[in-house]
Amino acid sequence: MSKSLSSQIITCTAAVIWGSGEPLKVEEIQIEPPKSTEVRVRMLYASLCHTDVLRARRKGDPVAVFPRVLGHEGVGMVESFGDEVTGLEEGDYVIPTMLAECEACENCTSANTNLCLTYPLSRSGLMSDGTSRMSIKGQKLYHMFTCSTWSEYMVIDYNYVHKIDPSIPLPHASVLSCGFSTGFGAAWKEAQVKMGSTVAVLGLGAVGLGVTEGARMLGAAKIIGVDKNSMKKDKGLAFGMTDFINPDECSDKSISQMIKDLTGGMGVDYCFECVGAESLINQAIQATKEGKGKTIVIGGGISSVKIDYFPLLSGRTLKGSIFGGLKVKSDLPILMEKCKNKEFDLDELLTHEVTLQDIEKAFELLKQPDCVKVLIKI
Repeated sequence: MSKSLSSQIITCTAAVIWGSGEPLKVEEIQIEPPKSTEVRVRMLYASLCHTDVLRARRKGDPVAVFPRVLGHEGVGMVESFGDEVTGLEEGDYVIPTMLAECEACENCTSANTNLCLTYPLSRSGLMSDGTSRMSIKGQKLYHMFTCSTWSEYMVIDYNYVHKIDPSIPLPHASVLSCGFSTGFGAAWKEAQVKMGSTVAVLGLGAVGLGVTEGARMLGAAKIIGVDKNSMKKDKGLAFGMTDFINPDECSDKSISQMIKDLTGGMGVDYCFECVGAESLINQAIQATKEGKGKTIVIGGGISSVKIDYFPLLSGRTLKGSIFGGLKVKSDLPILMEKCKNKEFDLDELLTHEVTLQDIEKAFELLKQPDCVKVLIKI
């Protein structure tokens, strides 16, 4: 039973997708009250992440469940919650997280991973009990990971919710719920970038710019940004990039060779693949130093890739990353505090804004060369 008086089914508007590659339709849906460990959130802002784009536009989704309400970046206000929920009150501002942290399992007590075993990453599109709190015309709706932020309301398990300081700008909180935090965490927690080191970032979207900022704060001496869009150069410089490569402007050389040319032929200490392009994985590995280079793979959308064996045999490391290795309770509050203290300028990311009613326009805006992040005002 809900602790709140708000225990009724809510009819609201959401962006529904009925199949891979189909357009989103803004329709009325029904949101049930939260169960005992759940929270119903009134969404205020959401944002468009590359992973959502892949789920919406690309065939071959590994979890092709429809109809579905996508969106996993966002910020909202607690409307009601179940009787086992602790630490939250009505009116609290919260962001959804794709991961949880129980603080007790083997993984949560390890410094080597952020993937909780008690509350694992959800790929089913359903709540933990295998059901959904969303429906449309009596038909069950699936969500994205643990939530559906492209809706006026959503229900989420409270283990996947993070309460934020109300003084943090809500648009900033939205992008910190995944993209920028994922990149920042990859530099901080996964690679553990050292002072005076060299870094290459392949792809200067929100994730890549998060890597850039993280590397800057950790004292990297050289941060090389790589992107085919030259308009991303100024964005990279704003977050601490020292050198920029547009691979299309030097087609006779590989990306790895161009990175080596900027590092005295040695390569970088750390390379981050933030695009999710099969062709870039080996380039990223080869761009790192023999014997000790680390490559962190962050970009989604690759089902399989053929890896060149010898560069790895030569002492390099290849590591995957989800949410940048950040632990929700241990690490995310540190990023929130940095945001509150204006230690990084997230306004540089928020280049465009649309309403939920015009969400289809967001996909077109992403194709614009000056677009980094599209904010969705709910």
